[in-house]
Amino acid sequence: FHSAASAMLRKSALIAVAAAVAEAYILPGTPLTTSCKNVAHSAISTSQQRPRVPSLRRSVSLRMATSVSKEEMTEQLKGAKKMIEDLIDKTNANPIMVRLAWHDSGTFDASINADWPKAGGAIGSIRFEPEIKHGANAGLAGAVKMLEPVKKQFPAVSYADLFQMASACAIELAGGPKIDMKYGRVDAAGPQDCSPEGNLPDAEAGPNGKYGGTSGTKPTEDTTPNGHLRKVFYRMGLNDEEIVALSGAHTLGRAFKDRSGLGAEKTKFTDGSQVARADGKAGIGRTGGSSWTEKWLKFDNSYFTTIPNKSADPELLKLSTDKTLFDDEGFRPFAEKFRDSQDEFFKSYANAHKKLSELGSKFEPCHSAKLLRIHEQNLR
Repeated sequence: FHSAASAMLRKSALIAVAAAVAEAYILPGTPLTTSCKNVAHSAISTSQQRPRVPSLRRSVSLRMATSVSKEEMTEQLKGAKKMIEDLIDKTNANPIMVRLAWHDSGTFDASINADWPKAGGAIGSIRFEPEIKHGANAGLAGAVKMLEPVKKQFPAVSYADLFQMASACAIELAGGPKIDMKYGRVDAAGPQDCSPEGNLPDAEAGPNGKYGGTSGTKPTEDTTPNGHLRKVFYRMGLNDEEIVALSGAHTLGRAFKDRSGLGAEKTKFTDGSQVARADGKAGIGRTGGSSWTEKWLKFDNSYFTTIPNKSADPELLKLSTDKTLFDDEGFRPFAEKFRDSQDEFFKSYANAHKKLSELGSKFEPCHSAKLLRIHEQNLR
């Protein structure tokens, strides 16, 4: 009797611990639901058969922050989208929201055949240290902080979804194409899910004359910008057309010395004296830096018309990884096509952006056997 009672007490204690872990990681600030408690109970039962703590953590803490119906989830996504749109319109944060999402998803390594989320990608891990402190992510902690009120207001929406949603909204609000986004991503649970530094692309060569390095999941080091770009993006499973199309997003934004180490303190296009927005409204957010285009808060194909134009204003950026798009034989046909047709650029860009936004993502709710896949058209 005493032995059975002790076993029951140990089991109850383990269930309580698992529930606490689930409550801490799944949905901070929200009471743990019965469904998620059942997940914790199930995890304990499994752990008694195969006592492996890491399996318990994967069973509980890596689940998406939701125990709501698909209808309620759709309403939360709609609310989050509206709040993000208002935020971007007020702050002119289009470029940094695109950068945040890309740097979250851009860690993906298609060659890693291991349990999720070992391959990286759009999993929300960029909000954790050490990833947020990687050199390429300088300044992005501020973007994460800007989205925290949205997360607080709509807690069922994962960080991974919020980052990718903000990027798509930023493109559309700047006059770019509508992107057929999909939502329902599972969040990374903690720092243990961060990718190593070195998976993101360099814009210029380092002091050693080389682009990239060997510290990421796969070496990206190369003596040429085109070779480096291919090593980075091929690792993700992207092709030449997608590399060129995604590069075209540099029609938005600026380079700052305190972030990338590139660009001027300010130019005539970034000192606040000119209108940069697509809708013609005043406001640019923080002044300074160097832009690739004159209207750097407007999403169009001006990046592709500016880079090859030898008479373009010298204050506009033309980095090595920009110029190679028109020099490399594999990249050039796409760069010229996008220069000549904004419609073709928008079509290719929307497809590439969608693909990038889903790299490494796991679409699964906390307690349902059915995948929760909510598409962009359901939020309009």
